[in-house]
Amino acid sequence: EGFIRDYARFAKLPSPRLEPVDWRVFLERLRSQVDFGIEGHVEGQVRADAAQLEQALLNLLKNAHESGSAPGDVRLALRRLPDSWRIDVLDRGTGMNEPVLANALLPFYSTKRHGTGLGLALSREIAEAHGGRIALANREGGGLGVTLVLPA
Repeated sequence: EGFIRDYARFAKLPSPRLEPVDWRVFLERLRSQVDFGIEGHVEGQVRADAAQLEQALLNLLKNAHESGSAPGDVRLALRRLPDSWRIDVLDRGTGMNEPVLANALLPFYSTKRHGTGLGLALSREIAEAHGGRIALANREGGGLGVTLVLPA
């Protein structure tokens, strides 16, 4: 049942309704749902669909907590680039081997025993619907970094 519900949400992703989203308010609301540390300067706004962006980041942050990382090592780094915002979700878990990295953003691909393989795919769909992109890379010293870039 949960799989069907998640799939229906993935398959019917509406076009984002872009509105100014204040980073400070948005990140505090996100922190009320999942714990993470914040790095970077959180002043400013992004034009985004707040509900979709929240869903994408919740997926990434929950994955970070399920990675084997200590809870205090799950971080969100926010940086303003000249024409975009860069959001990095960082953990110190086990990271991913090359085959997993190559397939992790595909729908229905999961290494979790009870995973649906839709969380990262949905985050990718949301990023792309906003004119952005998402990338995954193992971190120096262990763990994974998921980078979400959105237009400014």
